[in-house]
Amino acid sequence: MKKVLDPQCTLIFEKYFPYEASTRGGSKVLLGIGGNMGDVVRRFEHLFHYFKRDARVHVIETAPILKNPPFGYLEQEDFYNSLLLVETALTPKALLRYILHTEKRFGRKRLFKDAPRTLDIDMIFYENISMQTERLTLPHPGWMQRDSVLTPLSYMKGQI
Repeated sequence: MKKVLDPQCTLIFEKYFPYEASTRGGSKVLLGIGGNMGDVVRRFEHLFHYFKRDARVHVIETAPILKNPPFGYLEQEDFYNSLLLVETALTPKALLRYILHTEKRFGRKRLFKDAPRTLDIDMIFYENISMQTERLTLPHPGWMQRDSVLTPLSYMKGQI
């Protein structure tokens, strides 16, 4: 099912987007996912199953998928974005390593800033932790200005 929000943005409701499951314990982390190369909606479904099979993360909620225009580098296809609320025992730095490995496994190549991509996974929040290192800033900078985060987040019930 699709819901047109405006001429540029559409919400897409798929089998696992949105999704809810019971909690198991662990740190709650909000992940932003995005992509604009190939069949992104199908890739999101594969990512969902990839996470479901991995004991390091437990998906407890997902948001609908938002199709929206790119920002930064504009000469590219529209993006598909969603959010996953997960629980994990991994530390923020260990989770970042896991996320980067997952992106690579799904074909991510970092060509230049804001380039087209098969899959982008951003850590938006990790519990109530604030940190800034060379590789990781929490909460994710700029999340409050991004419709690609705010719109899917408005459809989620879970608490961080």
